[in-house]
Amino acid sequence: MNNLTIAARNKLLNFFYTKTLKPIYFCRDPEDVHDAMTRLGQFLGKHTITRKMTSVGFSFSHPVLKQDLLGIHFLNPVGLAAGFDKDARLTDILPSVGFGFVEVGSITGEPCEGNPKPRLWRLKESQALVVYYGLKNEGCEKIAVRLRSKNFGIPIGTSIAKTNSPATVETESGINDYLKAFRQFVDIGHYFTINISCPNAFGGEPFTDPDRLDRLLLAIDAISSKKPVFLKISPDLNEEQTDAILLVCESHRIHGFICSNLTKKKRFAKIYDRKMPGKGGISGKAVEELSNAQIRFIYRKTGEKYIIIGCGGIFSAADAYTKIKAGASLVQLITGMIFEGPQLVSEINRGLVQLLKKDGFQNIREARGREKLPIKAK
Repeated sequence: MNNLTIAARNKLLNFFYTKTLKPIYFCRDPEDVHDAMTRLGQFLGKHTITRKMTSVGFSFSHPVLKQDLLGIHFLNPVGLAAGFDKDARLTDILPSVGFGFVEVGSITGEPCEGNPKPRLWRLKESQALVVYYGLKNEGCEKIAVRLRSKNFGIPIGTSIAKTNSPATVETESGINDYLKAFRQFVDIGHYFTINISCPNAFGGEPFTDPDRLDRLLLAIDAISSKKPVFLKISPDLNEEQTDAILLVCESHRIHGFICSNLTKKKRFAKIYDRKMPGKGGISGKAVEELSNAQIRFIYRKTGEKYIIIGCGGIFSAADAYTKIKAGASLVQLITGMIFEGPQLVSEINRGLVQLLKKDGFQNIREARGREKLPIKAK
């Protein structure tokens, strides 16, 4: 399809989603809607004809969007963040939706039922979600069996976290839990993400502490794997805390960062809804500026040393482009798709092509870090 046809298709899909489906979905419990969409995605992914139909309805490609990073080929820079496909049930259909890569999980050493319901809320005015799942997933062994025989159409990241349990609070037991999941996926997928920043798990975020993080990464270094390793960090870290993490990572096999996870800074985030739950982390537009600031800081500190994946508040091509110009090579989303519809993936990629051409860039690499901002004096 040519560009005008795709633009018309996306506009029609957006209208249908926002005016018809979204009002229905937003009247129902958000976790029930998510579970229903997962079942639909599983069905669509099982059959060649439904995968092709989905691709015709949502896909978009262009040469300027392609990148080779860390030995992995990405058809486009827009990925699905961890937290949506928790049990890796959607890897057959997500390439047809137009994603350039997908991150499954987070996956833990042991099966985890997550926190008690309700554990997912919409902040309609703020274009955000409040998430309190608590790392719900079927555990590394069962998910690894599901994925081991699959041939993936796009790069797959496996997000590894510590089981949400009192049994993993002690540092050594927490490290062993990470290692159990890590070992299961050494030969599955294309990259690892070590999630040290889930705001909803028992015991908090102990591995943001530099000494504990050093011990965790030292143990992971000892496992033989050719896959790149990313670290997913909290947007609530200040520059001093982020600096300390960067210093630790210099001594370990870390190839990049995901900026960032959910925020718990309800007062700092842009929240416009009058009512919201007192627990959980916040996604979407509420975390966008925190994510962008973190990307900017890490890129200015480290330059081209690490690959940065920008995550948080992406609802348009302009949002994604802001993260790229701040220093990201790839971006991830969930909340934007929930509010705008699945055609958003295609629309972001189509818009990125236009923005790159407008600024005279031949590819995403040329645009990375080209934000025109004054460098903060030390």
